[in-house]
Amino acid sequence: MASLLDSQYKIPKLLGVRRIVTLLGALLVALSCGTNYIFSAYAPQLGARLHVSHTQLNIVGLAGNVGDSVSGPVWGRIVDSRGPRILLAGAFVCSIVGYSGIKRMYGDGTGSGTSISSVHFALLITCSLLTGLGANAGVTAAVNTVAKSFPESARATTTALVLSSLGLSAFCFSIIAQIFFPGDTSALLLLLSLATSIPPLLAVFIVRPIPLPPTRPGPEGDQTGHYERIPNAEVVPFIADCSASVEEDDRRTLLVNSQSGIESSSALEIGYAEGPLRPDTLLDIHGTMLFRTLDFYLLFMITLLLAGTGIMCEFAIDALQSPSTFDADINSVGAISRALIAESNPKYDETEASKQQVAQVSTLSIGNFAGRILIGLISDFSHSYFRLPRGYYLCFVSILFILSQTFAIGVSDISTLRMATAILGLAYGSLIGILPVITIDWFGLAHLSENLGYVCLALLVGGNVFSIIFGRNLDAHVSREDTNTLLGVTRTTNAASVAAMRDILSERQCLLGRECYVSSLKVTLVACVAALALSTWAALRDEHRKRLRKGMVDGYDESVGI
Repeated sequence: MASLLDSQYKIPKLLGVRRIVTLLGALLVALSCGTNYIFSAYAPQLGARLHVSHTQLNIVGLAGNVGDSVSGPVWGRIVDSRGPRILLAGAFVCSIVGYSGIKRMYGDGTGSGTSISSVHFALLITCSLLTGLGANAGVTAAVNTVAKSFPESARATTTALVLSSLGLSAFCFSIIAQIFFPGDTSALLLLLSLATSIPPLLAVFIVRPIPLPPTRPGPEGDQTGHYERIPNAEVVPFIADCSASVEEDDRRTLLVNSQSGIESSSALEIGYAEGPLRPDTLLDIHGTMLFRTLDFYLLFMITLLLAGTGIMCEFAIDALQSPSTFDADINSVGAISRALIAESNPKYDETEASKQQVAQVSTLSIGNFAGRILIGLISDFSHSYFRLPRGYYLCFVSILFILSQTFAIGVSDISTLRMATAILGLAYGSLIGILPVITIDWFGLAHLSENLGYVCLALLVGGNVFSIIFGRNLDAHVSREDTNTLLGVTRTTNAASVAAMRDILSERQCLLGRECYVSSLKVTLVACVAALALSTWAALRDEHRKRLRKGMVDGYDESVGI
């Protein structure tokens, strides 16, 4: 019967050509969707060409980040209900219009005027917003399609691969620009307009969800067809008769286990109150039900605390490499490295400081990339062979964040900072890599992208809150100590070093070593400990749901004689 169903619907093999082509297409789309991170590569030239202030330029960059972050739930609802093609087409249109518009305004300049007009500035903001919308549309379609095309045993690995490609996007575009278009901002903008729009356009024809092959026949006489039995109680149905429906008696109700010490209020514990749970029951929590679920708020707060820590500790890298820009995703590792160099080296060398910043950025990027892939591989392996609920990986990620902050607090020399930076990158990448599969396990696959979009709003909230804390701490030390720092350098260094220091101080950079940042890191350390406590609670709830669900499904199997 199973082979007859395969023949009738021509379900591709697990590692068939169509499935691999879909994965490669999704990787290509994701690789083209991380270009918001490269804003600082052309922002100074854009600001100089259009005669816009730093504040205006910050608003332009912020528009791209807002478009990328806030559009998640909207794009998610569309792809969950209509498939990836609409989003891929939207990514093509938004990206090519956005970057082409920015290139056109850059090429035209301001004409005879001394500054950009209000109308043109509004258009510039709109174009930046479109680039963010296009980026989010593309990566949402890619992650959703891959998640629905691979079984649970490989789902974490494949979605993590897509997200790791997203993380490499800015790095790849930066290298290409440096090699082929050094100093040519117009050519870089043309590259961005084409390289971010062509992959989604091609993906419209090759990226689509591929049905999973059934691994377990349905009960004898069951007209609903065959199912892939997934250990965590999520089941992907293959309906032989589309008109067949579950009996009216099988109504979904909340199961409250009054004997359990763990609160059973989560909508994840939905099942059948009358009789054992059928194996074709689909977990599907979305919409208003999502906001009535305790697990959503647990996941949101854990993400807010951990991602806020990661974003704060990454946030000033771009801003310090190009102080006239603002990128809400990467910051303070660069600030920390510069502060440590200034404190330990009386002959301050801006060139050496920049090299150290680049080294920290590279370490962070590699750790981020490795974390996304490793967490997927480890999660799939342990979940498949040891049946370990994925909620426990939130504890693992929280511990990594705690280690990174502990190392960073203890760092007193630039030579030892790289270890803390590597652990931070590994932790942040692991968090981003595990979020999609946890969202699937806790709330279901059917509305993955919409639910994940709501969860990822925590990155926007946490990143801004913690980055403001870090910035205020830096400002407090700069205003109090900048004159004394300059006097100390003047006594021990040559005129060139003093001039370099004056330039840095004019940008209000703190150069007092650990004093610049240690207070902020203590705040994030407390936040990470709180996240670990919440993660432990979430993992215990996940374990409880696993046992409860397994008992209910086993009860159904016994009742039908399987």
